Amino acid sequence: MKLWQKEYKLDRAVEAFTVGEDYLLDQRLVKYDCIASIAHAEMLANMGILSSKERISIVDELNHIIRLWEKRKFFIRKSDEDCHTAIENHLTRTLGETGKKIHTFRSRNDQVTTALRLYYKDALLEIKESMLKTKGAFVFFREQHREIGFPGFNHTRKAMPSTIEMWIGAFIDSMRDNLQLLDSVFYLIDQSPLGSGSGYGFPQNVDRLFTSERMKFQKIQENPLYVQNSRGKFESAILNLLSFIMMDVNKMASDLIFFSLPEFNFMELPNEYLTGSSMMPHIKNPDILEILRANYHRVLSNEFNIKSLVSQLISGYHRDFQLIKGPIFEGLDITSGSLNALQLVFKRLKVNKEACESGLSPELFSTERVYNLVMSGMPFRDAYHSIAREYFPIDSQIKRYNGGNGN
Repeated sequence: MKLWQKEYKLDRAVEAFTVGEDYLLDQRLVKYDCIASIAHAEMLANMGILSSKERISIVDELNHIIRLWEKRKFFIRKSDEDCHTAIENHLTRTLGETGKKIHTFRSRNDQVTTALRLYYKDALLEIKESMLKTKGAFVFFREQHREIGFPGFNHTRKAMPSTIEMWIGAFIDSMRDNLQLLDSVFYLIDQSPLGSGSGYGFPQNVDRLFTSERMKFQKIQENPLYVQNSRGKFESAILNLLSFIMMDVNKMASDLIFFSLPEFNFMELPNEYLTGSSMMPHIKNPDILEILRANYHRVLSNEFNIKSLVSQLISGYHRDFQLIKGPIFEGLDITSGSLNALQLVFKRLKVNKEACESGLSPELFSTERVYNLVMSGMPFRDAYHSIAREYFPIDSQIKRYNGGNGN
């Protein structure tokens, strides 16, 4: 039975269309809806809506559902629409009239939002752990190769001397900034929406502070209408964070593809990480890096997807919000998987010291030579042109401008 069930049956084609993939996507939310329902049941008991015996039976059954879910034995049918209906139907089947009381002072809107917020908190903590591990892999790589010099590039051309320490250090510093941004987004997400109803509260007061503390939220999202208006906004904040992380993954992958070109051979992936060509026997492809590079665009598109979905909607709930789940879940999964893959890369990434140092060709030191002249007393612009003439001789320029005859 649906939570909104009336005295008529929904057209099956309409039902299939409106349910979409919710019954599949919601598998990851079952535990979190149960956690929120336990807090809600305890609040209802405090209000006298549930007896002590009813509270115990509901809490016990919700914990049983969590155990079933952990064993992958709790199922959401398409006819259930989502995990929230599946859980309430289970409670009603097993507990009878007691199970029917769980939805008192609760809307599916705040129920959905609460389960999502609890899930986001755990997902962000997992992302943070992966970020710290990735940052640790970068630091270890730096310590192994910090003394090795190799070319730095601007405009995809050799620019100035660089080092492995400087190169990887840029990503370490950026990861540090990303971690600070994650903490900021986590603080934003860490607000309890439970008790906001469908966006306009309830006719009677409910103890939102109790449920918030019981679920370990840092604070309550006070305004019930803002709970609905923040749907999509908070998810966009998460995806914006993920896109910053994946932007670094993209740049890292681009660098490694470039540095591992046979023409440079500064760095090298093991054969076990490389695929081949079905036609060209000599090819070894850095597919793992190319997918990492591409994954940034997938996360970024999900951010724009959600921002577009929730724009131009008036205040309050809209079924459009249902379509937020897929992009945010995918963004979290892609980022987590990409960070784990990047850690694998750095476990086996080889630096070819000789190739790196042989790549430090003389022109890379032209700027240093300019400043040596400056330190000896020559004005910078004169020093610059003095060194530049070695690479762009005046005679050759005159010949070019005069058709090559030198006259």
